[in-house]
Amino acid sequence: MTMIDTKKVRDVLPEQPLPQWRRAVLKVGSNLLAADGGLTPRYAEVLAGFIAASHAEGRQVVLVSSGAVAAGRALLREHASGGDGLAARQALAALGQAPMIALWQSLSPRPVAQVLLTHDDLRHRRRYLNARATLRELLQLDVLPVINENDTVSVDELKLGDNDNLAAIVAALVDADLLLIASDVDALYTADPRHDAAAAPIAHVAALTPAIAAMAGDSGSAAGTGGMRTKLQAAGKAAAAGIPTALFSGRDAATVQALQRGRLRGTLIAAPSTRLQARKIWLRHAPAAPGRIRIDAGATKALSGGRVSLLPGGVLGADGEFHRGDLVEIADADGRPVARGLSQYGAAEVSRLAGRHSREIGSVLGYSHGDEVVHRDDLATVVEPAAVITA
Repeated sequence: MTMIDTKKVRDVLPEQPLPQWRRAVLKVGSNLLAADGGLTPRYAEVLAGFIAASHAEGRQVVLVSSGAVAAGRALLREHASGGDGLAARQALAALGQAPMIALWQSLSPRPVAQVLLTHDDLRHRRRYLNARATLRELLQLDVLPVINENDTVSVDELKLGDNDNLAAIVAALVDADLLLIASDVDALYTADPRHDAAAAPIAHVAALTPAIAAMAGDSGSAAGTGGMRTKLQAAGKAAAAGIPTALFSGRDAATVQALQRGRLRGTLIAAPSTRLQARKIWLRHAPAAPGRIRIDAGATKALSGGRVSLLPGGVLGADGEFHRGDLVEIADADGRPVARGLSQYGAAEVSRLAGRHSREIGSVLGYSHGDEVVHRDDLATVVEPAAVITA
């Protein structure tokens, strides 16, 4: 096996500008956290320093951390049966979650919150919105969310599969500007550098082609479940949402510290469009529910003027049937389309809230999903009647 020469990589792979970002998802792999005795802060400490420095500059970081299974396996080393089945991994994940969270809390000056997600949480629109609302609130509270897949209740056919892909889905979930993937590999290589001495690192990938995908290998150790292949899969998911991905070594302190200066020594995988463009295109053209929200002249003017949310005070009523999380058309008093967006409330709830102040939502409904009927991040204005994708 060929070891990667870090100095050689630095010579061949110079620093490049990191895309501008305000909110990022950072995925940390098991190979950076796992040690023979359980979990180690050796590499996590520098990554935690990057998170803290970013927060001090007014940026937000959501952490997707592996390591629970490795931590659980270390705790049961003397009693482990050696099973690698789904049930065994689920048990190890349950056991290892506490020490994994404790590690990050010990390194973070801010409170840490554990968030466990499953495929169902991200597949169903209402649960998707609930998960996103929780994460938004945690970020507003200056809490560091630490996310992992809920291995203990996921079944094989519904598992997200690995934390690389989970990180990409979370990046879209929280409207991140950047996906950062830290691992034990410096970059994407033309071949597996552990086996091919001629493999060369690639600084920039404009598009993920079959030729690029063919360069990927599998996981390099028993501690991890993913490899470069899953990282490229994750980058593809992020790119589809307009989010670029940076791959870099979490074992090189200088590389991690360079991120604080907005510099990347690794591979940058570009997105074909911006996050906002990708989301707005989807909102404008995806099939909508058979219902609509009618708004008054004031709300019509406000929505056409820029990035604002639709509040209940500007709502005249709701037509048809739609549910929380559905994509609905928003029309003016004369029925002309103004915008489209994901409604935080169902049609019956919107009708009850029409003309009310946001602070009255709880008293009118007995609960609240937020102050907005449609949040500005989930809303796109319509210049012309929207085309509907049927294929």
